[in-house]
Amino acid sequence: MTFDPTIVETVTVDSYGTLVDPSTVERALEASVDAEHVQSISNQWRSRSLLYTMVSNATDSYQPFYAMNRDALCVALAAHDVELSSEAIEAILATYHDLDPFEDVTRGLEAITDAGYDVFVVSNGNPEMLESMVETAGLESVLAGTISADEIRTFKPDSEMYRHAAARTGTPIESIAHVAGPTFDVQGAMHAGMQGVWIDRTNSMWDPFADEPDLTVETFDEVAAELST
Repeated sequence: MTFDPTIVETVTVDSYGTLVDPSTVERALEASVDAEHVQSISNQWRSRSLLYTMVSNATDSYQPFYAMNRDALCVALAAHDVELSSEAIEAILATYHDLDPFEDVTRGLEAITDAGYDVFVVSNGNPEMLESMVETAGLESVLAGTISADEIRTFKPDSEMYRHAAARTGTPIESIAHVAGPTFDVQGAMHAGMQGVWIDRTNSMWDPFADEPDLTVETFDEVAAELST
């Protein structure tokens, strides 16, 4: 499918891995974990937290993402035989309130809003996480709002989350372009009826079993350029 900017009325964006960089947590891990294990723990923490969201959808066992993230961190630490105090674990977990935005985010989102599009965050993060993310990254002026999975207790990539986002923004679902770094999120948005934009900053491989994204870009600057054509 080919991206059609002429039908786009609203832009939705993912949060972690799209606006802000989850690898920032590695700096916090370095204070408590041997350097040789930091990357492996970080990767396992991230992948297991995402796994939990999908299992939650399938088993109707919702809990807020921050709590799931804590459980995933504890499992990743235990898998590497790392024992930390509850205070140290909470300090590492709290870095999710202070993640670094990617370099292109503010500039690109400003260009999108200047072109006349409302931009909403659609995230699995719970409202407190999103509030701190927006404040820390300084994105208040370029976002029309945030939409959390906590509002319907269902995580992406379930279609219900994208339909909820369409209702919250007051936009027909086919008139939304959803921008995300995680491939499962792009797939979920397209399956629900949105146009899917994959922001691939690291020249990654698209999942071969899935339909190709409507548009692949490296930065939000390119998204703005496509919407301005």
